[in-house]
Amino acid sequence: MVDIGTLVDSKQGLINPLIYTDPALYQLELDRVFGRSWLFLAHESQLPNRGSFVQTYMGEDPVLVVRQRDASVKAFLNQCRHRGMRICRADAGTNKTFTCSYHGWAYDLEGNLINVPLEERAYHNQIDKSQWGATKVPRVQSYKGFYFGTWSDEVPEFEEYLGEMKYYFDAAVDRWDNGLEFVKGATKWVIDCNWKFAAEQFTSDMYHAPISHASAMVALFEDPAMRSLFDPSPHDQGRQFAGHGHGTGSMGIPEFGPDILAGPEYSAWQIANRDQVYNRLGTDRAHKIMIHNNIFPNFSWLGTASTMRVWHPRGPGQIEVWAWTYVPKDAPESARKGVREVTQRTFSPAGVFETDDGENWTEIQQVMRGWKARSTLFNAQMGLGFEQRDYPGMPGMSNDLYSEMGARGFYQRWQDLMKNLSWKEIAELDAQRRAAEQEVQPA
Repeated sequence: MVDIGTLVDSKQGLINPLIYTDPALYQLELDRVFGRSWLFLAHESQLPNRGSFVQTYMGEDPVLVVRQRDASVKAFLNQCRHRGMRICRADAGTNKTFTCSYHGWAYDLEGNLINVPLEERAYHNQIDKSQWGATKVPRVQSYKGFYFGTWSDEVPEFEEYLGEMKYYFDAAVDRWDNGLEFVKGATKWVIDCNWKFAAEQFTSDMYHAPISHASAMVALFEDPAMRSLFDPSPHDQGRQFAGHGHGTGSMGIPEFGPDILAGPEYSAWQIANRDQVYNRLGTDRAHKIMIHNNIFPNFSWLGTASTMRVWHPRGPGQIEVWAWTYVPKDAPESARKGVREVTQRTFSPAGVFETDDGENWTEIQQVMRGWKARSTLFNAQMGLGFEQRDYPGMPGMSNDLYSEMGARGFYQRWQDLMKNLSWKEIAELDAQRRAAEQEVQPA
């Protein structure tokens, strides 16, 4: 296998395209990246009652996320311990138990094996059911209604894992007094590209928007002033944050404004209830449009379009996208309907923005079928050397909105994990990197 230490050079801004194509690296990712990171499992609104469950994935491992009888949430591998069949084949629902459809082994809400057909006759009462429960996800943590899980016992607690990203995540999930909820149902589709293209773009890439989405912007934004927000010339109101592999891009606005793609009903509701945002987040964050966002490795959202999604890996050259529309719990049905319609028009399998992105990622993956193409280094040098810590209103490291600082940080975290460094070693490296940062004062 290629030396992992040579694949990413974050100091020089160089990326080896093998990270998007190599099958052996992909298998290692499932273990070292997806097996040792916090992964999004579910939102509390998807688990309203005791016995409510959703099926999702941690990497390529199917898991069941279940509301327990005591109202806690637990998760376990959706794999029967008899022959490996899925214990539950439904995407979501409410159950008291789960029974494998192959041989009938049954499990309770915690994944404990509770019944084996013909236990006396076929097993002669020799099977110890307590030893054959489903494999539990050892750590599940809730953050403001969002459940994340990890197989790792060494990864830091979720809030520590977020670091300064917590400030930016809260701007999306802690805006409204009664919180958020997911509109029922997920939109799912497949794109023939590596998962890192999607996750990196949501971490770091506003640069593509005025080019890739030019026709969509003309169609959607009649007001030239709105289109000018995405003008490719340098502009001061936008900044990009990056830290611990996470990233976000935001634009400042002179006063509170609704999500750009919210639709008229939802926009009116947000403006009428804007005091909630000011009280919870303060003026600084209330006057920011949080555009692209990603929590490492693969949980993304767009503050402009009320969509959250997970990029589930399906081999080195394919992803399965699961996307949800999110709304404030208090929003009226007319506003919810408007949000759903706008999301479907913009960021869905047939959305005017989504199809642009999918075409780009798919085309890149196809080009890299060539030997020379996948051995030619990529440039990730935009904004290199212009990073700044604790810019006003931007905790942590930030750069211009048009920058690839987030991409460099994303791939640096990927490389740290792929080198099989312990989380303690990664924390020590992060401290060394922070000490070596070149402070650049704002003009």
